[in-house]
Amino acid sequence: MTTYLSCDEIRDRFAGAMSAMYQAEVPQYATLLELVEQVNRETLANHPALAQRLAEGGELERLGVERHGAIRVGTAGELAMLRRLFAVMGMYPVGYYDLSEAGVPVHSTAFRPVEDTALARNPFRIFTSLLRLELIEDPNLRERAAAILAARDIFTPGARELIDAHERQGGLTESQAERFVTEAIETFRWHRDATVDLDTYHALHTEHRLIADVVCFRGPHINHLTPRTLDIDAVQQRMPAAGMDPKDVIEGPPRRNCPILLRQTSFKALDEAIRFAGEQQGSHTARFGEIEQRGIALTAKGRALYDRLLAESRGRTTGLDNASHQQVLAEVFADFPDDEAQLRRQGLAFFDYRPTAAGKAAAGVDSRDMEALIERGLATAKPMTYEDFLPVSAAGIFQSNLGGGQSEAYEGNANRGAFEQALGATVIDELALYAERESSSYRATLQALAQ
Repeated sequence: MTTYLSCDEIRDRFAGAMSAMYQAEVPQYATLLELVEQVNRETLANHPALAQRLAEGGELERLGVERHGAIRVGTAGELAMLRRLFAVMGMYPVGYYDLSEAGVPVHSTAFRPVEDTALARNPFRIFTSLLRLELIEDPNLRERAAAILAARDIFTPGARELIDAHERQGGLTESQAERFVTEAIETFRWHRDATVDLDTYHALHTEHRLIADVVCFRGPHINHLTPRTLDIDAVQQRMPAAGMDPKDVIEGPPRRNCPILLRQTSFKALDEAIRFAGEQQGSHTARFGEIEQRGIALTAKGRALYDRLLAESRGRTTGLDNASHQQVLAEVFADFPDDEAQLRRQGLAFFDYRPTAAGKAAAGVDSRDMEALIERGLATAKPMTYEDFLPVSAAGIFQSNLGGGQSEAYEGNANRGAFEQALGATVIDELALYAERESSSYRATLQALAQ
């Protein structure tokens, strides 16, 4: 009988290979990993209650695993093939992100695990953006970019062969999985030789730096990887002393007692030497190192409040340094409850419910009042970690590391239907995933207590 490796095992190996490759390509990223590990170690030592909570929730084991990377592709065919490649690793398209609302001509999804056990094993995901050529106003430049993209193949023959084998067999053997990781990683490797001449690069670069980044190279080089920190403010503050130039502000919500959603920062992208067609020399700026701090997933009601407060803060934070930016955010977000019980009771965040040892020992608890059960010590509610992304924060990271201001020409152009058509599948609604998990745990807890 043929034995196939689990998708989780293949994803774990791929994430490790990706990290090793990126550290070799961008040595400063290895320095970032060391800094994040140091900050996490100190935070756990200084906050034993947090350490205990993370240990009980199974979070410590995956704390040191890079949480995500990001790539950008140029065609529907590339996006559809990536969907098949990531499926080999148990990663599926979750969420639709319209970055045109922040002046970036792409729309995106996140390929990630969706099952609790898979997330616990390795939550690695790839934020994947598709270039929107239709947003390029100059028709000649648009056609030129399309022709350049049509001439490349970002996948090796071996990767295509093994993706076909996985779909045909329902899995990969040990030797096939090992070869798959080797072949798949080539799609994400950096190439210092551009596929275009310097004039073409400059024309695309003038339209938008991200367009040049997508179109002018042999493949969608991984442009960053992201470790998870427990104190992003400390990492931001220490980056300069470690030889890194941090972006100006931390993206996302302010520092809170109960972290929500996602906070992100990075060291700024490196200016790297490029050889263009015709042996012309130049440089390109694209690759950087990002850091994230994850909090609790918010319900639709919670996201509406978050979005309203973020919009309110944006008019007051333009041009501010990080300290002032964070102070304004903290003032505005004073209207967002910062207590787990209030987040739960007001239906602002998602929780995972479980019976306690006392609840399991009790005989036939006949109650449908979860809050009363929690108060009696018969059930617990653990905050669900947010596993997804924020479009404004993602665009902020992109803009900071690619340069170029916001382009109003791209705004208000969401087109989920076109994205899903290119993808060849429907993207999964991330809020539905959290809601189903919460509902399932709620029902299971009541049922367990009633027995």
